[in-house]
Amino acid sequence: MAAALLANTLYSLGFVLEKRALSSLPEVSVRRPARLLRLVLGSPLWIGGSLALAAGFAAQLVVYRTLPIAAAQGIFVSGLVLLVLLSSRLLGEETTGRERYALGGILLALLMVVLSLRQDTDTVGRDAPYPLILLVCVPSLAAGVWLYGSAERRARNRHRRPATGVEYGVAVGLLYGVSSLAIKGVSGRLTADGAGGAVLALLGSPYPYLLLFTGAFGLVMSQAALQRCRASLIVPVCTTVTSLFTAVLGTLSFGEALPHDPLRLALRVTGTALAVGVLLTMPKHDSAPRPHEPAKELASP
Repeated sequence: MAAALLANTLYSLGFVLEKRALSSLPEVSVRRPARLLRLVLGSPLWIGGSLALAAGFAAQLVVYRTLPIAAAQGIFVSGLVLLVLLSSRLLGEETTGRERYALGGILLALLMVVLSLRQDTDTVGRDAPYPLILLVCVPSLAAGVWLYGSAERRARNRHRRPATGVEYGVAVGLLYGVSSLAIKGVSGRLTADGAGGAVLALLGSPYPYLLLFTGAFGLVMSQAALQRCRASLIVPVCTTVTSLFTAVLGTLSFGEALPHDPLRLALRVTGTALAVGVLLTMPKHDSAPRPHEPAKELASP
């Protein structure tokens, strides 16, 4: 529990610091990843945010070794409250009434998932069949990249209303969902005897390669999306998609059985359905004020 709460704090702080750093940088684009990396790596504030996210990753490894996937995701999503508070205080972002109701609905949904858990009967899965992991992850990665590209094409239309970033959040959330499953897999491989055995077991699995792909693409895609959209909306959407993806598909892939008790099963299914429903009804266009606009890119000679 302590590791999960620490991960929440580090992730929220990391996203907010990166958003603040991106607000003062020239416009970045996924079509120029090398330039994007050069800009963000030149910002001490962005580096501080990325270090906080890396520390959150380490805490997440500890969580996945001790808690069922669904329980871990329920605790992780509770960090949305802290994220919204930090976005308001440090970024000056405001959420609309409809968005606040949506965030409340998401937290209620994940609370239902947490209440469906029972420590003495819920098992922590350690392994999953590699073909099943690839069957789940590869189409999800393709869908995330396609959805992000679709959002980018619409964003280039100058006559469209400002987007909230829901599509960006869903796209990046799919990539981070795959990353979360890979982290879960890595935590299971670390139980091998000795450091050498753990490394060999890890390299013989698909998990490090999934992490490399999601790390590279997720970094570029998330930074461009964070610069264009409010962190107080895009991060909750991304977190919700990641959590639902991991809780549902991860539970099935790693063999963590659903509750046998009818009440607990109803809580878990209803909570998942509520979170999906809230996500589908979130506003697609932005009406909340934006405190900072990114600096315009200077024309190259």
